[in-house]
Amino acid sequence: MLYHQTLEKLRALRWDGMADALEEQRRQSDIAQLDFEERLGLLVERQWIWKENRGLATRLKKAQFKISNASLEDLDYRSSRGLKRAQIDQLRTSQWVQEHRHCLVTGPTGSGKTYLACALGMQACRDGYRSFYYYAPKLFRALEAARVDGSLFQLLKKLARTSLIVIDDLGIASVPGKLYREFLEMLDDRQGQGSTLITSQFPVSQWHETIADPTVADAILDRLVHNAYRLELKGESLRKGKTPPAENEN
Repeated sequence: MLYHQTLEKLRALRWDGMADALEEQRRQSDIAQLDFEERLGLLVERQWIWKENRGLATRLKKAQFKISNASLEDLDYRSSRGLKRAQIDQLRTSQWVQEHRHCLVTGPTGSGKTYLACALGMQACRDGYRSFYYYAPKLFRALEAARVDGSLFQLLKKLARTSLIVIDDLGIASVPGKLYREFLEMLDDRQGQGSTLITSQFPVSQWHETIADPTVADAILDRLVHNAYRLELKGESLRKGKTPPAENEN
């Protein structure tokens, strides 16, 4: 009777990992060979793993990455791409996210920018950081819609609380100058609190030209460029020839 009550209480507390482990222990004939502390340690370890896996699943779901199976382990380091293993090793631990630094990934269409951005974002999620992916035109549409319906403050507050924001394909579509001011406000709110990863087909030296207001452009680049890792991809599109399907993205 006590066993079933304990199990029900564990479920009620949402300690499902420990509850599952307790049920497994009850079915193991040799579990009595372990003392109390050893059995308790196994239960706690299972609960810890369950909680970590559940948290990761939640972070990945909310991040909404375009490529859900992107992985740093599957990156293509052919010299013709310009991607250096040493650069990725610097970013692999997500220390840059902890330090609120930025990452700017540039390169031609099909060079693997989106895949790389999603892989870095997914790694950040695995390391415990809340992340969110935006296709750049959709981000600006979201800012515009929020400004119109009065929810801009709530949106900016939500973005400010996100450890890593991935903005894919910046500059691919023309954006009214007023929306770049909202974009600047977003960066301002996140200054020293979060990291931003941006991909673009255009080199960073050309970003200033895509922003109508030179003053706003100066402020945006000042907040992004001086505290950023920069990865410049090159070469022909990965969509050509025989390449792994996972990296056939932007």
